[in-house]
Amino acid sequence: MQTRNETPEIGFQDLGLNERTLKALKQAKFESPSPIQAAFLPHALKGRDCTGQARTGTGKTAAFVIPILEQIDLEDSKTQALVLAPTRELSEQVAEEAKRLAYTSTCRTACLVGGRPIRKQIDDLKKGVQVAIGTPGRVIDLINRRMLDLRNLKIVVLDEADRMLDIGFRPDIEKILRRCPKERQTLLLSATMPPPVERLAKRYMQDPTRVDLSEDGVMVDSVEQFYVTVDADRKFGLLTRLLRAERPQQALVFTRTKRGADTLYRRFAGRLPHVAHLHGDLPQPKRDSTMKKFRAGKIRLLIATDVVGRGIDVSGISHIVNYDIPEYCDDYVHRVGRTGRLSSDDRGRAFTFVTREQGNELTNIEIRINSQLTEYRVDDYEAFRPAPAPKHVEPKKKPEIPEFSFAS
Repeated sequence: MQTRNETPEIGFQDLGLNERTLKALKQAKFESPSPIQAAFLPHALKGRDCTGQARTGTGKTAAFVIPILEQIDLEDSKTQALVLAPTRELSEQVAEEAKRLAYTSTCRTACLVGGRPIRKQIDDLKKGVQVAIGTPGRVIDLINRRMLDLRNLKIVVLDEADRMLDIGFRPDIEKILRRCPKERQTLLLSATMPPPVERLAKRYMQDPTRVDLSEDGVMVDSVEQFYVTVDADRKFGLLTRLLRAERPQQALVFTRTKRGADTLYRRFAGRLPHVAHLHGDLPQPKRDSTMKKFRAGKIRLLIATDVVGRGIDVSGISHIVNYDIPEYCDDYVHRVGRTGRLSSDDRGRAFTFVTREQGNELTNIEIRINSQLTEYRVDDYEAFRPAPAPKHVEPKKKPEIPEFSFAS
């Protein structure tokens, strides 16, 4: 496996792209390649197998969409490219990017995900699509129905590979890859490259060039990172006071579980405007509506789980709050990568709530990102329970949400 860490000084016009692609890039306001695009594209455009590691939000999608659009034969209606992604939201985001970059061509795409009518997806495939984008489960379903034919694939992409393995898609991914032609190009993109992803690449890729832009750590300089030590039953009060102190432009709050997201949302609903929640058990139309409002800035506080958090790519997010410390260190990387994108002059802020029993989990995160988080204290809030009173204890009052406003 060859490794490339440098980011060459090149423009899109230096990559040998056809005029159609260059025109589409200009229309989409892609002025110059991002670091991952500049390092990844020269190898991918030569047809080599490549792995690309870079933090979330750096332009990895275009880094694989451009090689796809350069390779496919628009005169051939057969499926020539397949992109696998971990979630519906991310698949649809990739599909939108592919359409945006292919607007000058007749390229046809299909988004193959659960939670959407399968009949329409089957109809799209019957009409002929050159690029199929979807989640492993639905792709397997359509292969088994003999609706998706992989025999003519030229290029296969594994997007957010680490997350796909985290949520148990490895058997489906391997089943799909075994059905693909051996003579193909395989591209793998990921924010982290843990051993399971390395093993997958070694098994199914041919001497891949590795483009690693993770540098010494995997976090971005544009994100200030803090931890707050708090008792579990005082997290809600801490969150409300943190929001009051920070006045975020847009905040994304992560919980570990769907039930946790529901519970936290209910405590805010009706008492604070512009709040919503997002997790995999919500109906797809509801999830779509929530994401549309969040991207438009109409939702200022979004409570989400990790699975759907991977599909959130919103430039206005100023604050990330890990209400529950993530179960896996790599999930911390992906969560915090959601912020810090406002502009070159703005820095996102990330806060992780840690109970006194979770010190080792915090240490593991710091080892993973090769950096220490700064302790943050909320001056007007006692984050720990006082020592129990020896006799009478007053009944606990229902916590109230202090008045605060979002940044204007």
